[in-house]
Amino acid sequence: MNLHEFQGKEILKSFGVAIQEGIVVDQVENAVESAKKLTELTGTSWYVVKAQIHAGGRGKGIVEETGSHGVVLAKGIDKVEETVKGILGGGLVTLQTNGKAKKVNQVLIAQDVYYPGETEPSEFYMSVLLDREKGCNVIVYSTEGGMDIEHVAEHTPNKIHKEFIDPKLGLQGFQARRVAFNLGLSGKAFKEMTKFVSCLYKAYDTIDASMFEINPVLKTSDNKIIAVDSKVTLDDNALFKHPDYAAMRDLNEEDPTEVEAGEAGLNFVKLDGNVGCMVNGAGLAMATMDIIKLSGGNPANFLDVGGTANAERVEKAFKIILKDTNVKAILINIFGGIVRCDRVAQGVVDAYKNMGEIPVPIIVRLQGTNASEAKKLIDESGLNVHSAVVLQEAADKVKEVLA
Repeated sequence: MNLHEFQGKEILKSFGVAIQEGIVVDQVENAVESAKKLTELTGTSWYVVKAQIHAGGRGKGIVEETGSHGVVLAKGIDKVEETVKGILGGGLVTLQTNGKAKKVNQVLIAQDVYYPGETEPSEFYMSVLLDREKGCNVIVYSTEGGMDIEHVAEHTPNKIHKEFIDPKLGLQGFQARRVAFNLGLSGKAFKEMTKFVSCLYKAYDTIDASMFEINPVLKTSDNKIIAVDSKVTLDDNALFKHPDYAAMRDLNEEDPTEVEAGEAGLNFVKLDGNVGCMVNGAGLAMATMDIIKLSGGNPANFLDVGGTANAERVEKAFKIILKDTNVKAILINIFGGIVRCDRVAQGVVDAYKNMGEIPVPIIVRLQGTNASEAKKLIDESGLNVHSAVVLQEAADKVKEVLA
């Protein structure tokens, strides 16, 4: 589950991480009052207005309706309302939205932290995530903050540092100090960064996050270390332990079809292909998508109906798949272990009849308990449903109907 920047910062602050303070608004008329409150809190006289969407590259992104960027500096209280109007409610397109506009329902009015002082501000990159190959957590950091980290890794890989952390031992003091040292810090900034890293890792570990990414981490002109941005992903499987964080979920930022599928108890991920998939079991679903690809098609989704494939559940799965107008065929691939194949076949037939005419051909491959009885049910149904016994046969039928 992804969080907005302001939500990630709230979590970071609760663990002692210094952040760029800000106030969230969802109505233009509240913008100026919120900016005044922020001035009382921080003393700032300039304000950074940031679109709150689940996508990176907001600063370079463009709001379709106004031409404004997704992150804009308002140089004075008199500029706040105009700046917020240019972002709030518009459709923001960034490099990470795949050319589609995401509606901005909230903006964060944040303090200006790039003020003049005794030293020049410096930006760093930092993230905490799981290194699956090594089986441990890792802090990835760089002196090249504020930039696309993939670009840095490709062109100047020597500027990317990694600190691997044994999850049993946790982050050690010398490791936090090594991070600060490798970033070239000294004095007050060194101590601040050591504390920052320790608190950041504690937040990541405690809330069962999949990733914390802060870009940039800022060393201010008076040598404070603060999080100017935050990108946080939580482990969905651990949300039952954190109902307060689960409540932060913003359904407006998620694909509505995936939300509907989740409410129906279906594991669904929308893809960009032309063949809908309905499978029981994640491993079988992956194999099904592979065979579709090899047969010349492209999977339109990942959909796992689980161990219960009755008529109601199958009908719901059909409706979700068919919401995608790119779907030209549906492949149902069920292994009958917990659930008998003939029950699945009957569920398919009943769902088909309940829905009326389904506009695309359906290929059903059932293997396992009562597979022969299931094939007979499908073949004698009189519906536009093709049965298959082996996976390759199902793939060939997919190729045939797409031709």
